[in-house]
Amino acid sequence: MNVKRLSYAGLVDFKIGHATNEQALTGCTTVICPEGAVAGVDVRGGAPGTRETDLLQPTNTVEQVHAVFLAGGSAFGLEAGSGIMRFLEEKQIGMDTGAAKVPIVPGAILFDLGVGDARIRPDQALGYQAALNAWENSFEVSGGNVGAGTGATVGKLLGEDYLMKSGIGYAGLQVGEVQLAAVVAVNAIGDIFDPATHTQIAGLYDREKKQLLNTNDCLTAQFEQDGTVANRDNSGKNTTIGVVMTNAKLTKSQTNKIAQLAHNGIARTIQPAHTAMDGDTLFAMSSSRVDAPVDLVGMLATRVVESAIVHAVKEADAVGNIPSYHSIGF
Repeated sequence: MNVKRLSYAGLVDFKIGHATNEQALTGCTTVICPEGAVAGVDVRGGAPGTRETDLLQPTNTVEQVHAVFLAGGSAFGLEAGSGIMRFLEEKQIGMDTGAAKVPIVPGAILFDLGVGDARIRPDQALGYQAALNAWENSFEVSGGNVGAGTGATVGKLLGEDYLMKSGIGYAGLQVGEVQLAAVVAVNAIGDIFDPATHTQIAGLYDREKKQLLNTNDCLTAQFEQDGTVANRDNSGKNTTIGVVMTNAKLTKSQTNKIAQLAHNGIARTIQPAHTAMDGDTLFAMSSSRVDAPVDLVGMLATRVVESAIVHAVKEADAVGNIPSYHSIGF
C-alpha cells in the first residue's frame, strides 16, 4: 500500500485554522467544510465538555455539519462556537431553514485554566478569528502551542510540579485518492508514548531527578500503599480532543464508527487513556467524494490520530517552569 503524507495544503475539502491568545495561554482551533460534511462523534472520557454532539447520532435528523471546533477555556470555551457560526453565516454557509441558513458547529473543550490567565477564555471573537484563519489558510504554526493546544499539558496525576507541556498536532495520509487527516489537542492526565519507538516521550516528569515517571506505575503503587488513587482532584481537568477528516464516502453511522475506531490512536499513544479524569472526545468528518472500505478508513484514522498526538508533544514549547519534550533534552 502506497501511503503518502498529506500536508494542510493537500486537504481538498477541509480548512483548518487556529486562533491563539499567547498572554492567557489559551486558544481555539476549527475545521471548516464549506460544502458540508457528514459527521460523527465518540466520547470515551468520563469528564467531557461538548456542544451539539447529540445531533451527530445516526437516529437524529441533521445530516451535515459545516465546522467542528476544539477550544481551551473549559466550559467557558464553548462560546467560541458562536463566533464560528457568525463567520459561516456571513459566508452564507449553513443548513437552509427557509428563514435563515443555520451553520451546524459541534465542538469540544479542554481544561487549561490552571496554566495561563483563568479570567480569559476563548470567546466568540476568538472563534471568529479561528474561522477566518481557516478560511484564509493562515497556517503560521502547524502544531504545538497554538489554537486549542496553547495551554495543553500532560502527566498531571501528581500535580503541577510534575506535568509537562504538550499542544495540538496534525497528521495526514493519502492512499490513492483517499485522504485522511487528524488535528488533536492533547491535554491528558496520562503519559505519551511514541508507537514507532515504543518509548515514553512526555508525561509525569520528576524535575529534580530529571527523569520521566510512569503514571500507570504511580497509580498502582499508591493503591497498594494505602488503597487510594493519587491526586483525585484532577477530575475533569484533562481531555484529549480531536477531529478526523476524510474525503471517503461515509454514511452518518459510518462516520460515528470511524470516530470510534480513531480512539485506538489515543489508546496506543496515551497511558492511561479514557479515564474518569479525562474527557476524551473525537469527531469524524466526511466530505463523501471517494469510495473506500470503512475498515481501511478506520485503520488510517487510527494512524493519523497516533501521529497527530506525537506531533502535538514534539512541537510544543516549554512555558514558564513547565518543561517540554525539547527542553528536557529529547
